[in-house]
Amino acid sequence: MSDVVTLATELLSVESTTGRERDAVEFVSRWLIARGWNVTLQEVESGRSNVWATRRGGGVTLSTHLDTVPPFVPPRLDGDRLYGRGACDAKGIAAAMMIAAQNLSVAGEDRIDLLFVVGEEKGSPGARAANRLPATSRFLVNGEPTESKLASGGKGAQRVIVRVRGREAHSAYAHLGRSALEPLLEMLPELRRLPLPVDPVLGTTTYNIGVLRAGTEANIVPGLAEAEIMIRLVGDVAPVKQAFERWAGDRAELVWGSHIPAQHFHLIEGFEVEAVAYTSDIPLLTRWGTPLLFGPGSIHVAHTPIEYINVTELEASVVAYEHIVRALLA
Repeated sequence: MSDVVTLATELLSVESTTGRERDAVEFVSRWLIARGWNVTLQEVESGRSNVWATRRGGGVTLSTHLDTVPPFVPPRLDGDRLYGRGACDAKGIAAAMMIAAQNLSVAGEDRIDLLFVVGEEKGSPGARAANRLPATSRFLVNGEPTESKLASGGKGAQRVIVRVRGREAHSAYAHLGRSALEPLLEMLPELRRLPLPVDPVLGTTTYNIGVLRAGTEANIVPGLAEAEIMIRLVGDVAPVKQAFERWAGDRAELVWGSHIPAQHFHLIEGFEVEAVAYTSDIPLLTRWGTPLLFGPGSIHVAHTPIEYINVTELEASVVAYEHIVRALLA
């Protein structure tokens, strides 16, 4: 196997589901220290640390995350595919960045940093902490599975809980209560007709009704009903919130949650370009330079039992990362 496939396989063998990244952090740190990198471990929470490796700095930072979604799936090489949890999201990417950075360093380019964060899959505490580090890079190349295309932009995200209150009653005398669930079920289909912003690069604003909660027992009229919705943003969140507020009116309470803004990314020549519909840590790493988003693998198999990365694409991404760094520093 090539160096990057070997390294990716070793990294995939280390379980690092979100909250349990310690062993992966130790593995990556030892690998970098053994090759002369200056490594800083930034504690994010007890037992959880970001890895920041640098030479001289002042140039380009290659960054991705070391945590994966559960459950742990060990690596398996089958033909031209490397399977395993994190194969494309994003341990394969981390391995490619490590090999690319080491190749550049051996060739005499020391204006490069590596930043590997924890917790991207759940709240991004690692990226939030990393933005407090004294970064010096002018460009940030973040790694997510973009099918080896440069992302022209990424949609943002806004969570919201739609909450309807009713009045509980014995279901044999339902007329004495007021169902919170039935009005919610009537409201939700109306979202399909809601006018939402469109961006020429990122496309349409979309939403997903991901969770429904209501009632306690089948023989009790539900007094509370909730729907959790994830909105994928293509621009300013204000008009989206206004549209949802008009839709809810006095029928429901809206509880707004976490927000990640939509972004447009820096591009260079020589790559296919396509916008992505998912979010990344980029909006939380504002101190690390002008952002680019690039990585091998497909988001369509990430988080699935058959997550994999094509070995040829993984090997080619090492060359691609080297090319991106050199182009940005030229």
